[in-house]
Amino acid sequence: MIDFCRVCGATLKHLLTYENMPKAAQHLPEAADLATERGLDLEVCHCPGCDLIQLANEPVPYYKEVIRAAAYSEEMGVFRRRQFKQFVEDYGLDGKKIVEIGCGKGEFLDLMRDTGASVYGIEYAAESVRECQNKGLNVKQEYLEKASSPLDNAPFDAFFTLNFMEHFPDPNGTLGSLVNNLTAGAIGLVEVPNFEMMIKNKVFSEFIGDHLLYFTKETLERTLSQNGFEVLECKEIWYDYILSAVVRKRRPQELSNFKEHQGLITASIKKYINGVKSGSIAIYGAGHQSFAIISLTKIGNDVKYVVDDAPFKQGKYTPATHVPIVGVEQLALDPVDGIIVMAGGYSDEVATKLAARTDLKVSVAILRDYGLELLGEPSE
Repeated sequence: MIDFCRVCGATLKHLLTYENMPKAAQHLPEAADLATERGLDLEVCHCPGCDLIQLANEPVPYYKEVIRAAAYSEEMGVFRRRQFKQFVEDYGLDGKKIVEIGCGKGEFLDLMRDTGASVYGIEYAAESVRECQNKGLNVKQEYLEKASSPLDNAPFDAFFTLNFMEHFPDPNGTLGSLVNNLTAGAIGLVEVPNFEMMIKNKVFSEFIGDHLLYFTKETLERTLSQNGFEVLECKEIWYDYILSAVVRKRRPQELSNFKEHQGLITASIKKYINGVKSGSIAIYGAGHQSFAIISLTKIGNDVKYVVDDAPFKQGKYTPATHVPIVGVEQLALDPVDGIIVMAGGYSDEVATKLAARTDLKVSVAILRDYGLELLGEPSE
């Protein structure tokens, strides 16, 4: 038994115990097994951290394998053909590399191949892998368990995994490994049993040792998002028994342009300072952005003081650069030739007040996202 959430790590809260339940839904006992075959107690828990319902039980011995009875349904076959065709068309995947995570005996991989995509699969059960290969499918014996697990033929442009994720004892490890084997912006189709339907219809018989995780739309989207995917859509399908999510691999945040923009802002400020008659300037606004700008542009020695209207800041100094912070009266007591307003959302209000003061003979500029906006030169 475990006592922590398999997704977020929070301490689980016990909800229900189902006694003498079937140990598993597959590898059914035969006549010779009946004398020793026993049930087990399922411990149903709730995670207060991410809201996911899950079993505290250990996974079934064959949790890495996909065993599909659904493949014997003609109606399901018709549904999957139509679904896969639409998936490939909608996301331009014709000829692209698609991998199925947990492909069983290739029942659905075979249908995906008919769409014109270049299909691959991974499956842990050796016998199932052989059956796939005998059909001419490119399938490897593999189970994604760690973020560092490499796949043959990676990276893939798309993936699909159908009613398999609910078996994962470590969903973060498996999904993290999957992400690392995909191209930037890769598309995926993820399906799991619909716990919202179970709640609505009180289908208590859906609990089984094979399924460790019981997803609602919200908890499925949260789990996928936590592991590097953007959820494009999530809907109920197949008589509401299945949650079907289309996802995209989230692109990493790119902040290299911050450095370039820092150079632009620095050049704009220094040009202004060099153009001020005596080079004597003040900054208006003692907030975190102005503190950062003074440090990053290295203009601390050019700033006589920083003006701020908040009395509790006055008499102090800017962090790191140690420029004195003063009240607005200092502008008259110790005049400067230029003021750069760096007051964020209050900058226009401050500039308006400065413009209304006839006693100030000073150039005023506002720091904007694109650089300095010069408001006016001192009147003689």
